[in-house]
Amino acid sequence: MNNHLANENSPYLLQHAENPVDWYPWGGAAFDKARREDKPLFLSIGYSTCHWCHVMARECFEDEEVAALLNKDFVSVKVDREERPDVDSVYMTACELMTGGGGWPLSVFMTADGKPFFAGTYFPKRPRFGMPGFIDLLNAVSDQWRENRAALLASAESVTKAMGPAPGTGEADTADLIGKAVGQFRRRFDEKYGGFGTAPKFPSPHDLLFLLREYEKHGDKSLLRMVGLTLRSMYAGGIFDHVGFGFSRYSTDRYFLVPHFEKMLYDNALLILAYAKCFELTRDGFYLNVAEKTAEYVLRELVLSCGGFVSAQDADSDGEEGRYYVFTPDELTQLLGEKEGRAFAECFDITEEGNFEGASIPNLLKSGGDPEAFAPILGRLREYRRLRARLNTDDKILTFWNSLMIAALCALYRVSRNESWLRAALNAQRFIESAAIKNGILYASFRNGRLGAPGFLSDYAGYALALIALYDAALDPFFLEKAKEITEKAIDEFFDKENGGFFLSGKSAESLPVRTKETRDGALPSGNSLMAYLLSRLAVLSPTEKIESTLERQLAFMKKEATALPFGYAAFLTALSDLEEPPVKVEAKGPAEALCELPFIVPLGGNMIVSLGGEPEFRICKGHSCLPSASKITKEMLR
Repeated sequence: MNNHLANENSPYLLQHAENPVDWYPWGGAAFDKARREDKPLFLSIGYSTCHWCHVMARECFEDEEVAALLNKDFVSVKVDREERPDVDSVYMTACELMTGGGGWPLSVFMTADGKPFFAGTYFPKRPRFGMPGFIDLLNAVSDQWRENRAALLASAESVTKAMGPAPGTGEADTADLIGKAVGQFRRRFDEKYGGFGTAPKFPSPHDLLFLLREYEKHGDKSLLRMVGLTLRSMYAGGIFDHVGFGFSRYSTDRYFLVPHFEKMLYDNALLILAYAKCFELTRDGFYLNVAEKTAEYVLRELVLSCGGFVSAQDADSDGEEGRYYVFTPDELTQLLGEKEGRAFAECFDITEEGNFEGASIPNLLKSGGDPEAFAPILGRLREYRRLRARLNTDDKILTFWNSLMIAALCALYRVSRNESWLRAALNAQRFIESAAIKNGILYASFRNGRLGAPGFLSDYAGYALALIALYDAALDPFFLEKAKEITEKAIDEFFDKENGGFFLSGKSAESLPVRTKETRDGALPSGNSLMAYLLSRLAVLSPTEKIESTLERQLAFMKKEATALPFGYAAFLTALSDLEEPPVKVEAKGPAEALCELPFIVPLGGNMIVSLGGEPEFRICKGHSCLPSASKITKEMLR
């Protein structure tokens, strides 16, 4: 029997459409039912490629006993966190306040007006490994709702009050914030294996981009060493797919060996940016090779015929995590023959004992072998993998994540001059313009001809930055003007004119108990960090009074937010670093092919740059002054 998810568009929600749980999507019907029947709501938030979401689904949501309890005493709501980051942000904040941590699946119990009184993450059906059982939890919450509701309501009020945005109190200046952040990264750096902290290790490429910016400014080679070791260790480990390319979401260990195997579009986009930037600064072909392999994976596996990029590939195959990605020596021998199979196994550490549940994740951590020697056989291995196990793909197109990939492909084009990367970026941008914008509104997602929710802050900021990246790469002023238009809409829709900062959701968004402002970076740069960077770019490229005044307030707001823990604001500090010592701006006209490798190009005198005819003309601007026009330019002039 289908529940209320059967007509939804999210692949994650559709995974639960035939559960015996009477799931509702987020919306008025569920809340009205809770009020009418005087029941609490159970909210479950996850995403389609989440391993532990699948585990809890099998153990609990597909179970008739669990479903009977949920259907009797609760109104159950399913949310795809990728489609509704506003809902996820509010209730993840509640979980962190109540438990000190968070993650997915996110499990929240709340009142009919959306106020949470209990939260957690994964629960097994029965108690296990020190975790309470979900059956026992449901019975306990139900008993408390009947017998001690006043205490639950008081807890809900208290948590809701604490979830509201608290203004920062710091007063640190730019140099102090940046210096403290660099110091915090140094202290957390793993000198042996790269990365920051201990297990689990997330890629967090925006942290690496911040450190590369500081190296670029000051020439501190210790920062380049930190970034270089991290990028090389990630590539050598199992977090990188050596057969099909692309990166998994994070490493469960210190060594970047065993990942959670889901591959997310946003991780791969940000990592392309980091590897491309490191190549730009070092001219070491290793970094370009990894960036291009990652882009090759994206264009092979994650792009649709419409030009848009899908969201993710699953960690699980046929119900087993990682099965798609692992090999045994016997498999390789049977597929490749004795000689090639043994050589591949030796290079990529495929052993009888294995490194993951009796099989082996290919990696280069021990061998130091040359993976390029096996390039001719990788296609055979990819096809074998595809036929051996089924890998699910989340095929919804998210505006923010597509924008990150557009920016990444533009950056890769600028350092490689490979036209295919720019063509793919242009195709994706055309898709967003044609399918994700309707009546002047940018939407957050698109699937099967259906739009999702109106766009959130990161959708607007990300798309505007993608447009600027296209302007940097293609030198078409259309993209710069479009970026300004999107930015001004974001200011109108999301900016808090009273207190500063940007709200995650727009003025017309559905009512939630609080309206959040995400400031600290996580796996992705926060919307407020992105807006600071976007405004700082436009203030250099094409300033207006509205952009400059909003930037000033945004910097003041974010400086206060970042003071307590600066290393958690790396994307914002990158913008701050650029403003402290702006890259050179080159005003120019003439053939595009003569100009597109130069930093911060803007058309001279507002003229469109043409691809044919005319001698180049350049004018270098540093700070608030410009040098006389010149017919040629050298790197020394840009310093």
